[in-house]
Amino acid sequence: MDDDQARELEALEGVFSDPSAESIKLSYGLLKLITKKFSNEIGRGGFGVVYKGDLKTGAVAVKMSNAYKVTDKQFMDEIKCLKGANHKNIVRFLGYCADTQEETMPLDGTFVMAGQRNRLLCFEYVPNGNIRQYLEQDKSHENHWPTRYQLIRGICEGLQYLHDNKINHRDLKPENIMLDAHMEAKITDFGLSRFLDQGQSKMITQNICGTPRYIAPEIIDKGEISFKSDIYALGIIIIELLVGMKMISLESLDESLNLLFCPRARMCAKIARNCTNAKRDNRPTISEVICDLDELESMIPKSFINQVCLIKSKLLLQYINSHLQSSLVH
Repeated sequence: MDDDQARELEALEGVFSDPSAESIKLSYGLLKLITKKFSNEIGRGGFGVVYKGDLKTGAVAVKMSNAYKVTDKQFMDEIKCLKGANHKNIVRFLGYCADTQEETMPLDGTFVMAGQRNRLLCFEYVPNGNIRQYLEQDKSHENHWPTRYQLIRGICEGLQYLHDNKINHRDLKPENIMLDAHMEAKITDFGLSRFLDQGQSKMITQNICGTPRYIAPEIIDKGEISFKSDIYALGIIIIELLVGMKMISLESLDESLNLLFCPRARMCAKIARNCTNAKRDNRPTISEVICDLDELESMIPKSFINQVCLIKSKLLLQYINSHLQSSLVH
């Protein structure tokens, strides 16, 4: 490590240790160093690969974007959204790398200078995976309602922060909600996110991106994207936290949700149904969802949050299995 990298590493560790510090620009060399030459892969998606890195003060996650799929504008839009998102329920953004390395390459019997675009993002490392992994891998959590309610509350608070700051996430799904050491939900992956201008309520797109299960009907039908699109995805995630990851028709979901005995779970089911209303204007805002959660917490004694939400597991499993399908019916 040379002197420049030593100073840069010290600066990154300072940002890591200070929650109020702003993200900084980082070199490709430093990120290669702390990830041990990108040797520890911890995640992979259509737009890049995530590696674990180590600092003296803790671990980080480094996302290497696919330079062929992510344009400079998309990369800068993501950084813009990340810089505007600082909340306990959003994965903390530490820094970015936007280097182009020149190197000689053979071409038609001679050598030419070619540029390699490096586009990387550095985040806090979140140790407990994502919500999809939580629901699919740990079957012992099926009846662990207090944790699931904490996740629902955390996702809603993180989304409220984003919407209050005019950030439309556009790709909310269980894979993009990480879990920290205390099982607090942290929203991540802002690759599709956009700022909405003051007074702007929606945007129109011809390129439908995202995961079909979580895409609101108006996006598919009209290409209309708004904060209410995020609300639709939130509703699907709440449903999955209530009854699991199985594919269930929204039209026949009530029978499954009626098997929930915990009062808070039943009220969360009602919130989820409102969030997944096929008509965008009939969905609540995230502030209204938070108000509903506040109301149910005031109505139901806090001791209830520590009880296990009893589910008729056998009947619920039979019901879900009888309604398996390849995609949600809107």
